[in-house]
Amino acid sequence: MKILNEITGQEMFFLLAGPCVIEGEEMALRIAEHVSELTDKWGIPYVFKGSFKKANRSRLDSFTGIGDEKALKILAKIRKDFQIPVVTDIHSPEDAVMAAEYVDILQIPAFLCRQTDLLVAAAKTGRMVNIKKGQFLSPDAMRFAVDKVRESGNENVMVTERGTTFGYQDLVVDYRGISIMQQGCQCPVVVDVTHSLQQPNQSCGVTGGQPQLIETIAKAGIAVGADGIFIETHPDPKNAKSDGANMLRLDLLEGLLEKLVRIRKAL
Repeated sequence: MKILNEITGQEMFFLLAGPCVIEGEEMALRIAEHVSELTDKWGIPYVFKGSFKKANRSRLDSFTGIGDEKALKILAKIRKDFQIPVVTDIHSPEDAVMAAEYVDILQIPAFLCRQTDLLVAAAKTGRMVNIKKGQFLSPDAMRFAVDKVRESGNENVMVTERGTTFGYQDLVVDYRGISIMQQGCQCPVVVDVTHSLQQPNQSCGVTGGQPQLIETIAKAGIAVGADGIFIETHPDPKNAKSDGANMLRLDLLEGLLEKLVRIRKAL
């Protein structure tokens, strides 16, 4: 429960932020250093986020990673050098066992949030588990995913709102769901402000996005009482190897965090 106690239950929201996927050590360290400085300045508990691989891609030729062990070692280096917790996605029970050796939080992708074997495997590692709400699920239904983790002996769990499917190529955030999940799941609730702005299923096979609305989604999330904010950020989103269309440019993060802190303090 140490990580849960460190990042939650405080007056300030906590932040999960980093690149979509680990592209290399230099880039990952640069992002971790910059975000760490900002969160220290604003008193925001920080968790570095980076996928060690991307298993859910539309096209076979999409970038999936630099190698599992290589990427996980970079996450472990960030964890050690900056003394911050790290989170990464997993896609199979085998991933859970492997990644738990390097990170503090195991993240269940939205499309896999009902996969019992995956949830149980993640729970049994003893690591904190962050379950992303499926684009196809109601907020109330997420309590069953949380129950699978708890009934496997792990109380260290949180859930993340990342938008609900709206037609074929859009997502919408129902902010009622934040309160519904807080009450129904009895755990911290995070708002993913970048994936919520994806425009999936594009004809080109590459997901689109609306990054110009990141601030809108983030401010609304804090205003309705979200416990945490999830942001994918990159120094050069246009040239990012994954999900560049909906990431926040790294140099814009400070201004956004300042506004979010002011909203939180006003509440």
